[in-house]
Amino acid sequence: MQHLDTSAVHAGREDFLQLGVHASPIDLSSTYPVTDLAVGTASLDALVAGEASAANPIYARLHNPTVARAEQAIAQLEGAEACVAYGSGMAALSAVLLARRGAGNHVLVVRPLYGTSDHLLASGLLGIEADFVSADEISARIRSDTVLVIIETPANPTLDLVDIEAVVAAAGKVPVLVDSTFATPMLQQPLRHGARYVLHSATKFLGGHGDVVAGVICCADEDARPLRTVRAATGGLLHPLAAYLLHRGLATLALRVERAQNNAIELAKRLQAHPAVSRVHYAALGTVANAHLLGSQMRGPGCLIALRVHGGYEAAASVMRNVKLITPAVSLGSVDSLIQHPAGLTHRVLDAETQLRTRITPDLLRLSVGIEHTEDLWDDLSAALDAAHPAVDKAA
Repeated sequence: MQHLDTSAVHAGREDFLQLGVHASPIDLSSTYPVTDLAVGTASLDALVAGEASAANPIYARLHNPTVARAEQAIAQLEGAEACVAYGSGMAALSAVLLARRGAGNHVLVVRPLYGTSDHLLASGLLGIEADFVSADEISARIRSDTVLVIIETPANPTLDLVDIEAVVAAAGKVPVLVDSTFATPMLQQPLRHGARYVLHSATKFLGGHGDVVAGVICCADEDARPLRTVRAATGGLLHPLAAYLLHRGLATLALRVERAQNNAIELAKRLQAHPAVSRVHYAALGTVANAHLLGSQMRGPGCLIALRVHGGYEAAASVMRNVKLITPAVSLGSVDSLIQHPAGLTHRVLDAETQLRTRITPDLLRLSVGIEHTEDLWDDLSAALDAAHPAVDKAA
């Protein structure tokens, strides 16, 4: 079996020699000629029913070859039979919820997780009733109409780890969806731990360059079919240009994660010692829940750091205002480093009580570490921290 590093480079490219190409073909057709009506009709029926492909793609909302190539590559990295790609991570999550509704409308959710995911689930917008529970409450809170358990690990934004195998055992026959965006397949493969669905906001590490918005679900073939049916009906298919960029980004995924993670490990150590920082959330420091899963469930601590600063909201805002190299912006997983304020941005949609209950405090910042040189990142970050606290001894 190939190493993941090799698969990241070659997955979805196995037929290039046969095609006589060295770069992925891009198919921008919105419709496809139907020269044989019987074949066209059969193809339409197959695609609407959720088949992965058909003799004729018919129409780009139903299938696109460039998207299918990226899906094949990501499925290989996750160790999945199938991958279904959407126009965003939220579209991917919505598709799973809609696909599961045929069996019931109740889901259990472990907080914290991405703010918009939380908001969608709490709103009941898709006709889903969500109960928010701790991981150790799952078995007691399952109902006859519970159709899904949702977790995010590492969690957004606290970076707490959730024991996937323990959650799967507690859920019993109820399928578990893991948002593994922060980990990437390089550091974690939830299907190997019993999860049934793996969600990635592919906008982040999988694309890796801040120029793609995409979402994917990795799962078994039988679970992919209803997801494709939802996608065909709702028009959520990823655009082929985005699929091309996403597939291209995978080739450097292993290198990017390794470099950014090495940076993060060093920055986390230095941040922990900085007098302006009250707490650093990072698995390698043992400062997140279930840090013992590092080395078993997680192959590395990852590329994100959460830090709390002395001085509350004003100090956090000052750090964002004073960074020069690091970009103050939402999102994560790009080649460049980004810093943002969860309570004021990504998790702003949550009410104040929920924010505090999930430890999304006004003094919390989330840093997505990129592949720049460690010393340049530290110079920028430490200067911004010092500027937020003028009384801090510069020598310290």
